[in-house]
Amino acid sequence: MRILRAAGRAAAPWSNGGGVTREIAVHPPGAGWDGFAWRVSLADVTRDGPYSPLPGVRRILTVVDGAGLELTVDGTPRLLPGRYRPFAFPGGATTASRLLDGPVVNLNVMLREGRAEGAVEMVGGAWSPEPADGPEPADGLLVVALDGATRLAVRGKSGVPGEPGESEVRLERFDAVLWTGSEALPDGLRTDRTVAVVRLSGRPLG
Repeated sequence: MRILRAAGRAAAPWSNGGGVTREIAVHPPGAGWDGFAWRVSLADVTRDGPYSPLPGVRRILTVVDGAGLELTVDGTPRLLPGRYRPFAFPGGATTASRLLDGPVVNLNVMLREGRAEGAVEMVGGAWSPEPADGPEPADGLLVVALDGATRLAVRGKSGVPGEPGESEVRLERFDAVLWTGSEALPDGLRTDRTVAVVRLSGRPLG
């Protein structure tokens, strides 16, 4: 388990000047735009404009701060008002966004087709892998605190709530916790605020 603090994340400007992005995690570690299997980031969006095309990449976008936006994907508008509504779309599509009422922050999950699959869930309370989820993620599990300071209780393979086997991590807003395939993934999580749980795999998720 690795704690990835929001403080000190480098901000990279978008090529169209519409905002900045901050990388939370990428696989393989250190991979650039042409080499990642999956990438998770937070983007500050300050104005309307087109998205850069990313052929061969599936995207899952979630507004996590601000009034929301309207995405137009290959000519079809999709309204994303408010927060915490994951929306998946092909990165190669012609896409533009319009802010509904001022700047927003987006959680962006990018998945290279043929190399990674993923799913994003908004969780407030308890979370555990369901049997229908299939095998554990090959590459990792990422939890991002979205709603302010959070106490995240992590249940291990041999633990049950309230007994040895459960540990607690304190996260500030936009801090994250990452488990990779080489580490023991948790049996369950509990949180007192809203977090994004991002399951990431090199094979399809059930």
